[in-house]
Amino acid sequence: MQVKRIIDDAAAFGLMEPLTALVVRAGEAILGVNRSAMRVDGKQDGSPVTEADLAADRIIADGLAQLAGDVPTLSEERTELASPPFRDSFFLIDPLDGTKEFVAGRDEFTVNLAIVTSGVPLLGIVSAPALGLLWRGIVGRGAERVRFDGATIGAVEPIQTRKLPAPGEPWIAAVSRSHGDPKSEAFIDNRPNAVRKTVGSAVKFGRIAEGSADIYPRFGPTSEWDVGAGCAVVTAAGGRVTDGKGGELRFGARHESGFIIPEFIAWGDPQAVVTG
Repeated sequence: MQVKRIIDDAAAFGLMEPLTALVVRAGEAILGVNRSAMRVDGKQDGSPVTEADLAADRIIADGLAQLAGDVPTLSEERTELASPPFRDSFFLIDPLDGTKEFVAGRDEFTVNLAIVTSGVPLLGIVSAPALGLLWRGIVGRGAERVRFDGATIGAVEPIQTRKLPAPGEPWIAAVSRSHGDPKSEAFIDNRPNAVRKTVGSAVKFGRIAEGSADIYPRFGPTSEWDVGAGCAVVTAAGGRVTDGKGGELRFGARHESGFIIPEFIAWGDPQAVVTG
């Protein structure tokens, strides 16, 4: 039987620092893997998995068991252990988002951790270990960008999304290096004077949250663990993440196709959201 526990924003606030430390430790494990010598396997869906993914997942699993062992966890690397639907609170984990970036030797890969309560991301941490940056937030309590070096946490600064560009000013659209699709391209083209900024993994959500990009559309299927933490961070920073028609995203129910988000748009300014 699935344990029922509700984590509200006050409880999430109390967990933020130990969860941040846990995510940073997972990132250290990833950076400790020799990319030139590591084994790369393929999953059933064709996506790659490496020893770095699995090492980070072990650290997070062990840490969550100590911090909040009564709260269910949904991790990309342990979906067979999931017991959906998650009606109360659960941890949503991507131990290494942007595995293709990691394998290719680039630095824009992340560790994503979210707390989802009643189907909605409440707390999010998106950590980019190779950049020494993480973005974190609790919906209703604001968001921050944190610099770190190894396990040492450095500067912490509040962040917020930026307002809709003024007439004549360009929209900055965060776009993926690995996942493009015609519908997303057309959506960007409909934004006035759109400028594309190529960014890997969930770093795109961080750029929206800190106000250096305006919009991140993805009109193609992705997994809940790729989106949950970034959704919480962007929302905490003052933005919104919606489905393609401006509606709310829901997490933890599982559909016939799995834990899939069919499409989403991250908006820096909620006033820019297009509905219908």
